[in-house]
Amino acid sequence: QVQLVESGGGLVTAGGSLRLSCAASGRTSIIYVMGWFRQAPGKEREFVGAISRSTGSTIYADSVKGRFTISRDYAKNTMYLEMNSLKPEDTAVYYCAADRNYRPATRWDMLSEYEYWGQGTQVTVSS
Repeated sequence: QVQLVESGGGLVTAGGSLRLSCAASGRTSIIYVMGWFRQAPGKEREFVGAISRSTGSTIYADSVKGRFTISRDYAKNTMYLEMNSLKPEDTAVYYCAADRNYRPATRWDMLSEYEYWGQGTQVTVSS
């Protein structure tokens, strides 16, 4: 099993920056891909971006491309989400997720295929 714990959420004004962390523990060697998702009040959880644990390859949702950057520290089993130029519409609970199964990057955005989830961290962007 894999456990995921997010941290780094908080309140920031529009245009500001925030960095989220997702620390993985347990059987981390089985992880193939890690992703970030977010859920705003009254909306469905949506894909933000994902990263291959081994290669560091990334993909992003169009809504955050150019503003958000995902990275990972392989030795620390930690994934990061650097968020810049934040907008009020980025306000949401941010979740990290991980999965053990290989699949092409075109399917890294599929929420239903992630087996492990963190508890989420709140990000609030004020205008």
